[in-house]
Parts: sequence; structure tokens; C-alpha cells
Amino acid sequence: MLDSERNSLLAALNKGREALTQAVEGVDEDLAARKPVIGGWSILECVNHIVESERYLLSRLDIAQQSNESFADYEREAKIASRAANRARKIEAPPESQPRNRYATLREALAAFDTTRAETIQFLEAFGGDLRCWTTDHPLFPGPVTCQETLIMMAAHPFRHAEQILEIRSTLEGRVPC
Repeated sequence: MLDSERNSLLAALNKGREALTQAVEGVDEDLAARKPVIGGWSILECVNHIVESERYLLSRLDIAQQSNESFADYEREAKIASRAANRARKIEAPPESQPRNRYATLREALAAFDTTRAETIQFLEAFGGDLRCWTTDHPLFPGPVTCQETLIMMAAHPFRHAEQILEIRSTLEGRVPC
């Protein structure tokens, strides 16, 4: 893996965390637990889901299998990055990442996300090979995905839910979304 690619992934992972932080800034525990009248997850459930997803995908990276060849598909990687962050295309969360409400407060859920994201960053920093030569599975993709693609998904995922959290806040706080 090129240092520039590693640095790009690290930057994306950090930006995803920043997007989540900005989306929940000023949210108190009461607001975090409230569900929109129109249905859907609460802010707290969104963050619980992000933690579950990150943990699940990190577990997939840990069991990845090495191949003798690279599965580099830059077009597919760009599509994954774009779609993972885009809320216009609704995606049903697979059972592995449904919010299990392990964290009773937003503060606990954010701390769990920080811990898990730090483990993801540690994985990437310690990884010595080509992430495109290592494959794993993903519940939303048929066939194998590379570890590069998995990390791209992990980096983009908080952006998607930061947008969702802003939508929920607009609904619950009586504001019109931009």
C-alpha cells in the first residue's frame, strides 16, 4: 500500500469522525433518545448503529484472507465511497449492524465509537501489505470485498449518518432542513 493511499484513508476516517461530532454537537440526552414522529431511528440509535457497523466491519478485516493477486478496481472503490456516504439511496441496515442499544446515552455511544474507530486506525497503521490483496465479506455485497473497499466504507459510513442525524434534529427541533 502506498503511503499516500494510507494517508488518504486515515484522513477519511478522521473526517468521518469529525462529521459525526459536528452533527451531534449540542444534542442533549433527551433529544438523542427521541424518535421522529414520522418513524425511524433516534439520534442515539443512529450512533449505536454506527458503532455496531464499525465493530462488525473491523471483525471482517481481522479474518480477511490473502490472495496472490490484487483486486484493484478504482472505479468500484470510488462508487463505494460515494454511495456509502449518500443518503439519497436508502439502504436497509443488515442484521449485523442493527442498533442493539448497548449504550444508554449518547456520551457512552460516542465513546464506544471513538474506541472502535481508534482500533480501525490502528489496524490500518499496522497493516503492512496491499489491502487490495486481502478479501473478506460484507452482508450487502455479493462475493468478496477487498480490505481497501471495507475501509473506504468504514470511512464514509459516519458521513451518511451525520446527515441523517441532522435530518432528525431538524424534525425534532422544528426546523426546516436545508
